[in-house]
Amino acid sequence: MKAVALGGGHGLHATLSALRSLPDEITDVTAVVTVADDGGSSGRLRRELGMLPPGDLRMAMAALAAADDSGAGARGPRTDRAAWVDPAEALWVRLVQHRFGGTGALAGHAVGNLLLAGLMEVLGDPVAALDEVGRLLGVRGRVLPMSLAPLDIEAEVTGLDEDPGKAHRIRGQVAVASTPGRVRRVWLRPERPPACAQAVAAVREADVVLLGPGSWFTSVLPHLLVPELRDAVMTTAARRVVVLNLAPEPGETAGFSPEQHLAVLSQHAPGLRVHAVLADVAAVPVPHQLDRAAQTMLLPDGRVYLAPVAAADPAVPRHDPAALAEALRAVLRPPVTTRGRPQHSAPARPGAVERRT
Repeated sequence: MKAVALGGGHGLHATLSALRSLPDEITDVTAVVTVADDGGSSGRLRRELGMLPPGDLRMAMAALAAADDSGAGARGPRTDRAAWVDPAEALWVRLVQHRFGGTGALAGHAVGNLLLAGLMEVLGDPVAALDEVGRLLGVRGRVLPMSLAPLDIEAEVTGLDEDPGKAHRIRGQVAVASTPGRVRRVWLRPERPPACAQAVAAVREADVVLLGPGSWFTSVLPHLLVPELRDAVMTTAARRVVVLNLAPEPGETAGFSPEQHLAVLSQHAPGLRVHAVLADVAAVPVPHQLDRAAQTMLLPDGRVYLAPVAAADPAVPRHDPAALAEALRAVLRPPVTTRGRPQHSAPARPGAVERRT
């Protein structure tokens, strides 16, 4: 199967690492990455050079690199790493993720961000630059931006003054992600930005498309605000899967329930219909409420899947790539026929719960 994962940051890294762990099911992986980051090293390079913010692109490439040490390798199950990991590729992966310290002009910059910035200027083509770095790292798959132009996120936010219903407009990914108010909706500037043609083609040709997890308003929803990309997601013949976050994020989705995450997804993409919603079983306190909320988004044979997919460290909510891979295996398993009616097989991971809606 060909898989396309849309997102950004640590959430996309977890999804890509999980997909790499399914060599029997997934033979081709493409990451489509948001390009609205305006903070840190990415924001500095964007402002100084007018280029795509490279940070999330770099993280996605590291997740798909054969020598990445965060999970199973893209070339197959990790049974004997020394037998197939190229030491040069392993060194390059470490290098592109290295971040300079100190207090000078390079402080805080990741080497991979600078490498991508230089290649984008030399080649004049962000996609060609990403493909070149992918070859350098031994990436099995492809990393693409959702648009070839850097974008800005704007949001309507309430709760910033004494009038709790008064709406304020906030601009910028960092500002939206860290706002103390309640985000009501987001949009992109410029409006109706052009999509990366290769990303649109990948979605249309995919067998499975995954949306989330990640920062909901600033990493997940922006893909559905690029018209060509949204249309491709909505009309692709691929199996469409929404992976929910483990917990609300301070600022951006503070106080959000799993059902509210689905509600804002429907608000920003009203016609979106999906085959599956996957959530961590411990993150859904009232499963029947999630079932009810998913009704408006799921296709007739759609399912809500609950499984233990969180990493062990409760201090930092992160998806465990191996557990997420097992849950995705159940989601992607083709239906079996019983007495002429299609039925989905039970989830593979012990303790997982499959709910039909």
